Amino acid sequence: GLCVIMKLFLYMCEFMKKKSLGVNAFLNGLRSVLNLIFPLITFPYVSRILSVNGMGIYNFSNTYVNYFVLIAGLGVATYAVREGAKYRDDEGKIGTFSSQIFTINIISTIIAYVLLVISLIIFGNLHNYVSCILIFSLQILFTTLGTEWIYTIYEDYAYITIRSIIFKIISIILLFVLVRNANDYLWYAAITVFAGVGSNLLNYIHAKSFVTIKLVKIKQTNWKYHLKPILIIFATTAAVTIYVSSDTTILGLLKSDYAVGIYSTSVKIYTMVSTLISSVLMVTVPRLAMLIGKKRFKEYNKVLGDVIGTLSILIFPAIIGLIMLSKEVVLIIAGNKYLPSVDSLRIISWAMLFSTFSFVFNQCVLIPAKRESKSLRNTLITAVINVALNFVLIPLWSYNGTSLSTVIAEFMVMFLNGWSAKDIVKPILFSKKTIKNVLSSIIGSAGIVLVCWLCDIGWNSLILKTIFSVILSVIIYAAILVLLRNEIAINMLKRIKMILKNKL
Repeated sequence: GLCVIMKLFLYMCEFMKKKSLGVNAFLNGLRSVLNLIFPLITFPYVSRILSVNGMGIYNFSNTYVNYFVLIAGLGVATYAVREGAKYRDDEGKIGTFSSQIFTINIISTIIAYVLLVISLIIFGNLHNYVSCILIFSLQILFTTLGTEWIYTIYEDYAYITIRSIIFKIISIILLFVLVRNANDYLWYAAITVFAGVGSNLLNYIHAKSFVTIKLVKIKQTNWKYHLKPILIIFATTAAVTIYVSSDTTILGLLKSDYAVGIYSTSVKIYTMVSTLISSVLMVTVPRLAMLIGKKRFKEYNKVLGDVIGTLSILIFPAIIGLIMLSKEVVLIIAGNKYLPSVDSLRIISWAMLFSTFSFVFNQCVLIPAKRESKSLRNTLITAVINVALNFVLIPLWSYNGTSLSTVIAEFMVMFLNGWSAKDIVKPILFSKKTIKNVLSSIIGSAGIVLVCWLCDIGWNSLILKTIFSVILSVIIYAAILVLLRNEIAINMLKRIKMILKNKL
C-alpha cells in the first residue's frame, strides 16, 4: 500500500513538472495553503494546551535561532536563484555553480553553529531557553541541506509541494500524540522543526536529479567572485531580520514572556494570510531574473505588470477582512486567553499592504536588476528606525506598540524600495489599468465592511458569523469587481467557466 502511494506521488510530480507561471503559481499556492492549514489545525490546539508563558518561550527561542539561520543562509538562496537562472540550460556551468554555492553555504553554516554555542555560553539570561534553542537549531543544518534554491531555479514546485503534504500530515499526528499538557512546548518545538525542515535531507538527495552537487575545495569555490554580491544580499536580509525579529526580541527584554505570547499570536495570524498572498509572488522571481538577465525587457514588464495587477485586487480584501473579523479569528484560532491580541492584530494587518509591495520592488525589481546595494541601504535605514521605534513604543503600548512599529517600518521600506525602482515600476504603477484595479478593489472592500457588519448583527454564533462573513464577502467582492469591469477578475471568471465546462 505504501509503495502504491509513493508511486502515485511520483506520478503526480512528473505530471506537474510544467514550467508555466500558472502551474507554478498553483503549486506554490497549494504549498502555501498547506503551510496555512498546518498552523490553522495546530495553533488552536497548542494555544489551548500550552500556557501563554510556554508559548512565549517557544516564540522567543524560535526568533533567537532565526538570527543564526540567517547567518548560515548568508543570502545564498537569493543570489543562487538570480545567477543560477542564467545557467540552468547548461549542465556543466550549473553543476559547477551549484557546488561552489553549496560549499560556501556549508562554511557559513559551521560559522553559525560556532557563534550560537558561544552566545549560549556568554549570555547567562539565555540559560532558561537553552533546551528549546538547541531543538530549533536543527533548522540551521537542515535548511542548508534543503537546497530549495535549486528547485526554484528549475521552477519545479511539484516535488516540494508533495513533500510538504506528507510531512505536514505526519507532524499533525505527532502533535496530537506528544503535546498533551502545558509544559510540552519542547515537543511542539521539535515537531515544528520536523514539519518545516525534516524532509530537507530528501531534498538534497532528490536535487541531484537536476544538477550535480558536491563539496569542493575552498580554492575552487570562486569565492572572490561570489562573495561580494552574496554579502550585500546577506546584509540586506540581516537588516530585514533585525526589523522583523527585533520586535519580539525587544518586547521579551522590555516586557515579559506573556507579552511575547500575546504579540506572537497576532503575528502568527497575520503571517498566515500574508504568506498565502506572497505565494503569488515567489514563483515569478526566477522567471523575472531570467528575463532581465537575458535582456527580454518587454516580457519582463508584462510579467511584472501582471504580478502588480493581481496583488492589487488581493491585498485590500485580505487586510479589511482580517481587521473586521480579528476578534472572531483570535477566538477560533487561539481562544479567550489570547483576546488581548485583537487590537495588535488590527494594527499589524496594515503592514501586509506595505510588506507585499516592498517585496515586489525588492525581489522582483531591485535584486534581478542587480541593485542589491540600494536594497541594502533602504533596509539598513528601516532597521535602525524600527529598533528605535520599538524602544520608544513598547514601553508606552507594549505589544500594540510593537505592531505599530512594524507597520511604520514596512511602509518606510516599501517607499524607499519603490523610489529606488521608480524608473522600472512607475509606468506600471501609474498606468490606467493599475489605478482602475486599485480603485475597484477599494470599492469592493467597502462591500466587505458592510457584509461583516451585517453578519455581526445577524448571528450570535461565533462559527456561523465567521463562515457567512467570509463566504458572503467573497461573493460581494467578486460581484463588485465584475460590475466595475475589473480586467483581472473577469479573466479569472472566464478561466473558472472554462475549467468547469471542460470538466462537465
